[in-house]
Amino acid sequence: MTAQSSLLGIIGGSGLYRMEGLVHADETVLDTPFGSPSDAYVVGRLGNQRVAFLPRHGIGHRLAPGELNYRANIHGFKQLGADAIVSISAVGSLREEISPGHVVVPDQFIDRTRGRISTFFGGGCVAHVSFADPFCSPLSKLVAESVRDAGATVHEGGTYVCMEGPMFSTRAESHLYRSWGASVIGMTNLQEAKLAREAEICFATIALATDYDCWRTETDDVAVTDILAVLEANVELARRAVVRIAAGLAAVRRTCNCGRALDHAVITSPQAIPPATRERLKLLIGRLT
Repeated sequence: MTAQSSLLGIIGGSGLYRMEGLVHADETVLDTPFGSPSDAYVVGRLGNQRVAFLPRHGIGHRLAPGELNYRANIHGFKQLGADAIVSISAVGSLREEISPGHVVVPDQFIDRTRGRISTFFGGGCVAHVSFADPFCSPLSKLVAESVRDAGATVHEGGTYVCMEGPMFSTRAESHLYRSWGASVIGMTNLQEAKLAREAEICFATIALATDYDCWRTETDDVAVTDILAVLEANVELARRAVVRIAAGLAAVRRTCNCGRALDHAVITSPQAIPPATRERLKLLIGRLT
C-alpha cells in the first residue's frame, strides 16, 4: 500500500481502546512486511486532520507488552501516511510530585527491555539512526499544551523507564530507577519511539500516571484495579487532548529533523542490499536508494 496524505496516528494504551469523535471513520485492516498489527486501524477525521487510531493491546486487551508486533504497528501507520504519532500510555510515577492523574510528556528513555525487536533493519541492510533525543520536540510541546488546555496537570520533560513486564517492578528496582532520576515507568513506548524514528515519523507520548509503582510505602503497591480506575477517569481527558493536538498539528508539522532521520543512517551500499530486504524496506528507504 502506498502512503496517502499526511495523517496523525494515535496509539491507545491500557483503558483506551476506542477513539470517540472521529467523523467518516472506517476500520482499515492492514498487512505489513512485518506481519499483522495489533488490530484494525480506525481512520477518520478530526476537523481538517486525518487521524488513525490503533489500540496497542487490541480490542479487549489481548496482547501483553512483550507480545506486541511493534514493527507492524508502526509500519501500518507509515502505510496510511502518518507523519506524526502520539502514544497514550499508562505509567507508574517515580517522583512524589507526579501524582496519579497527572500527565507527563517525557523527553528521554531508559531501556530495560530484553529481546524485543526494536528496528526495521537487518537482513542485509544496516542503519544507525540518531536517538539522542528520542521524542520530537515540537510535537511534544504541542502535546503538552494540548493536554494542559484539556484540563490536566502536565509535567513537561522527564525520563521514561521502559521495563520488560508484564510483571510490575520489585521494590529494589523501583528505588534504583528513582536513584537514576527517572520520572515514570511503563512497558511499551520505547520500541514505538525507536521504530517511529526509523520510519521518519514524529513521535510524542502522553504518559498518564496511574500509581506510584511500589517505591512509596505511604500508598498501596500498584494494582491493575487501581490503574484502570485512574484511566477510566482520564479517558475523556485524553480524547479532549487529541482533538486539540489534531487542530494544532499543521503549525508544527515537519518543523523538526524527524522526517530526515535516515539521511545519513543507512550504512549498507545500495547494491549490496538483497532484493527481498529492499522490497521489505521500500516504504522506508525507497527515497534513498
